[in-house]
Amino acid sequence: MKRITLIIAAGLLSLGFATANAQQEDAAAASMSELLRLIEQGQSRDSRDARQREAAFAQARNQQQSLLNQARAERTRQENVSQQLEDQYGVNQQRIITAKQALEERMGALKDLFGQLKIVTAESQGRFAESLTNIEYPERGQFLIDLNDKMSGGALASIDDIERLWHLLQQEIVETGRVTRLNKLVTKADGEQEQMEIVRVGAFNIVSENGYLEFNAKEGSVSELQRQPDSRYAGTASDMISAESGVVTFGIDGTRGGILALLVESPTIKDRIEQGGIVGYCIIILGIIGLIIAFMRFMALSTADRKVKAQLKREAASTDNPLGRVLAAYESNRGADTETIELKLSEAALKEMPALTKGLLFIKVVSAVAPLMGLLGTVTGMIKTFQVITLYGAGDPKMMAGGISQALMTTVLGLVVAIPMVLLHTVVSGKSRKIVNILQSQSAGLVAQHSERSS
Repeated sequence: MKRITLIIAAGLLSLGFATANAQQEDAAAASMSELLRLIEQGQSRDSRDARQREAAFAQARNQQQSLLNQARAERTRQENVSQQLEDQYGVNQQRIITAKQALEERMGALKDLFGQLKIVTAESQGRFAESLTNIEYPERGQFLIDLNDKMSGGALASIDDIERLWHLLQQEIVETGRVTRLNKLVTKADGEQEQMEIVRVGAFNIVSENGYLEFNAKEGSVSELQRQPDSRYAGTASDMISAESGVVTFGIDGTRGGILALLVESPTIKDRIEQGGIVGYCIIILGIIGLIIAFMRFMALSTADRKVKAQLKREAASTDNPLGRVLAAYESNRGADTETIELKLSEAALKEMPALTKGLLFIKVVSAVAPLMGLLGTVTGMIKTFQVITLYGAGDPKMMAGGISQALMTTVLGLVVAIPMVLLHTVVSGKSRKIVNILQSQSAGLVAQHSERSS
């Protein structure tokens, strides 16, 4: 029974394997059929696309040929048009040449006239724009610009244009010699604007009650100078404003602003002193002290000299002067011997010496030290100038000149102090020596007189 069971199981197992193999074979057959079908479909589609591309290429080739034919036809047409334009250009050039020749023949001498007129117009345009008369006649500039553009474009100026240009030239000549008053908006030195009365002196200067003014040609504005020239020039501006008629002394700038600009840029005495720096201020202070001492000594010695001369004219000794005090010493020791009298008079004269020579040494020292201090300031200033040259180079002569000018200012200050100090020392020491000589001569005379009496 067990054996029968094993046989049945084996049979069932073999039957299952056979069934599975049959199913696998059927699936493989189906896959191959599907693959073949797909390949046939792909080949069919590729052939269809290829036919479509071939058709499109053929159609595009036909279109390109048509475009090429159109382009060739357009090129031929444009070449014909170009040839027509070249022919027309040659004809026009010949017409222009003929017209120019006819114009030159008809113009004759007027050709030179219009050439000069163009030159005069261009020059007048620049000169009128910079002229002070443009303050009153600003509209003439546009006329000159239009006339210049007109002639530059080849057109001829009309008779009216020529007459107006002649009128403007005559007007400029007349206004150059005329003094005119007018009201104008003026920009003051502090930046504020004010409507004020100004006076135009020809084409040279414009002034107001505050001094000289300047004219900005680009903006057409009038403004005050940031710094006025010296009072001897600026004072004439107020005289010109206040004058109604007659002749007025006025500092006119014939260069139309050039000399005035130099006067304004030139440093004042205050600026020069500030250029000297600390050394310059020390020299000035030393000079002031020396000047005060010299003046005081001059007054004291002059008073003493006057009193000594008065003492020489009277017999009685007065103690308000050096000679009187020396004579008083003689009177108080009249009964002594000659040697004692000589010693007493010498002592009295020596007592007067400090008062007579006081301050002279200081004045002498100031006269010697002041130029040395000036030299010191110059050397230090030159060192700074060379340092600047080392940093920035020597390409700007104006910068070098300014530095050297500042350096030399201390030398100028030193000499300005030293020269009067030397003169004052000479005068004061001369008065002192004069009084001392009188004392010595009078003392010697008293000793000699006393010796004669004793013998």
